[in-house]
Amino acid sequence: MAGFTPERRSTDRNANWMGKERRGPQGKDANRDPISGAPGAHPVGTGLGAAAGGMATGAAVGTVAGPVGTAVGAAVGAVVGGLAGKGIAEMIDPTAEEAYWRENYDTQPYYESGYAYEDYHPAYRTGWEGRARYEGRSFDQVDRDLEADYNRYRGNSRLDWDKNRHAARAAWDRFDVTDDFEKSQ
Repeated sequence: MAGFTPERRSTDRNANWMGKERRGPQGKDANRDPISGAPGAHPVGTGLGAAAGGMATGAAVGTVAGPVGTAVGAAVGAVVGGLAGKGIAEMIDPTAEEAYWRENYDTQPYYESGYAYEDYHPAYRTGWEGRARYEGRSFDQVDRDLEADYNRYRGNSRLDWDKNRHAARAAWDRFDVTDDFEKSQ
């Protein structure tokens, strides 16, 4: 899983984004569940992984074992897929990413006067979520998929994909490997 770091990202625009300064205690963020306080809670990532895993496994088993096999396969696939989705989601802290971009969006080279953070937010979300969703592929390889994701998240943003693609790319690129510790993960 090179290219991702398991830490909480600082929202301080003057922070040093290299090495141990990027990681919390023990080099890892607990990502505590806001209700139970349990570490490693990522219901969205777990749910997405469960759905994808359940569909894929159910379809594969169903072709061999018929309708009953499809149902059993979907249940098993949901458990396995949920665990995979949770692992991917733990690498990115959406709360910290949103705070970082809210603080820094207007200092970016693509920023245009007159637009608010809310206009750029859907692109940032597309970038950080896409980096995990399309792991192992480049931004350019999944550009069309990211555009479709952006259009789902766009909401009231006044910027279309062509104007906001740079913001998505910036959020995607924030997860590049930057030091030897991260390269070893």
